[in-house]
Parts: sequence; C-alpha cells; structure tokens
Amino acid sequence: MHKLFSFVVGTAYFFGLPLVPAQDKSVNPDINKPFQDPDLKKYLGVFEGESREIFAKRKEIVAACKLKPGMAVADIGAGTGLFTRMMAQEVGPKGNVYAVEIAQRFLDHIDKTCKDAGIKNVELVKCSQTGAELPAASIDLAFICDTYHHFEFPYKTMASIHQALKPGGQVVVIDFIRIPGKSREWILGHVRAGQEKFTQEIVDSGFKQTEEKKFLEENYFLRFEKVLAGKTRQ
Repeated sequence: MHKLFSFVVGTAYFFGLPLVPAQDKSVNPDINKPFQDPDLKKYLGVFEGESREIFAKRKEIVAACKLKPGMAVADIGAGTGLFTRMMAQEVGPKGNVYAVEIAQRFLDHIDKTCKDAGIKNVELVKCSQTGAELPAASIDLAFICDTYHHFEFPYKTMASIHQALKPGGQVVVIDFIRIPGKSREWILGHVRAGQEKFTQEIVDSGFKQTEEKKFLEENYFLRFEKVLAGKTRQ
C-alpha cells in the first residue's frame, strides 16, 4: 500500500499535477440549487444591476486582469456572460474565451447574446460540480468572479483548473470579504469562509499567490500562478 501511495505521489509531481485530499462530500450541498433551473430575468437583474459592486466596477476588473490579444481565458461560473463578452473583446479574434457554467439556461443566453453582438471567439462549456471540464493545457487564465464560494468540491474543481492551465498559467479570484461583525448578514450566511481560508485552499491545490489589488470595497481581488504541484494533505 505504501509503495502504491509513493508511486502515485511521485507520478503526480512528475507530471505537475496538484495533490488534493479525497473530497467525497460537498462543502455546501444546497448552494447551487437555485441554478438547477435559474430564472434568467431575475439573475440578469442580480448579476448586471448597478447596485452590484462587480457590475459597477466591471471595466476596472477587466483592466486589472491584464488580458492580451491572443490569450485563452476561462470565465468560470460565467453566469449571464457579462465578463465573457467583455473579455472576448479584449483577447480579440485570435484569442478565445471559454464560458464555463453549470446552468444550461445561462449558457443558452450567453450563446444568444454573443451571436447578437457578432462575437465569434466564445466557446460554451457545461461544467460539473466537481470540475471545469476544460481541455488540458488549454487556457492562459482562469477568471473566478463571485464563484469560488459556489464550489461544492473546491479541491477537485481547482485540480481541474490546474490541469486546464498552461505552464505558468494564472487564476484571478474575486470573492466577498467575509468578516463577522463587518460584512453584511447575507454574506455571512451565504459565503462559507473568508479570504484566508479560500487562499489556503487554492495554494494547497497547486498555486502561489502573486498579487492582491484593493480597488473593491465588498470584494477582494487575488491573482495566483500555477506551480508544479500542491501540498500533500491528510
């Protein structure tokens, strides 16, 4: 048994795969229930409403991602496609954006809005609860905006993103600041953990933090870079 474990660990490090703990139970089983059959009109108002900080600061967020023409980007948890469409313009016709979503209704909306806008460099990807379902070494950057706290199996999902990234690929994570006594009650009840916990999970999944930008008030902006392998966890 020990020899088998050593072989698996050695193989993982050789191929640059993250070592993640067994994760058979969801960390938040009901959090994605609303997206099994989402009300599109409702979420258009939620995701693309001026009262949402992420929408109000959308241009600053895209600029902070430092996208370049020709890049391949994955918008993980693309929702109604707000950032998918903006990023498609940034990477240009020689680049491409994967709109990664668990809700087919959102994917259908993204498909329609991209066609209506003449955007041709977006590819739709139906993900699962445990993985992004992206091709290996296919992306330069994974963009995870107000979505990480929706990962029911964060280690498995980050392992799939690790595999999808090219060597030196990056991850941008934007999520809610969760501080008891300071954050809104909705955030405290909806988001399972704060920045420190999420950062540790991502680092343990085979990434190193390289940047933090502080231009948002209710959210944080972090950048990570793919490294060869994550830490061994019990």
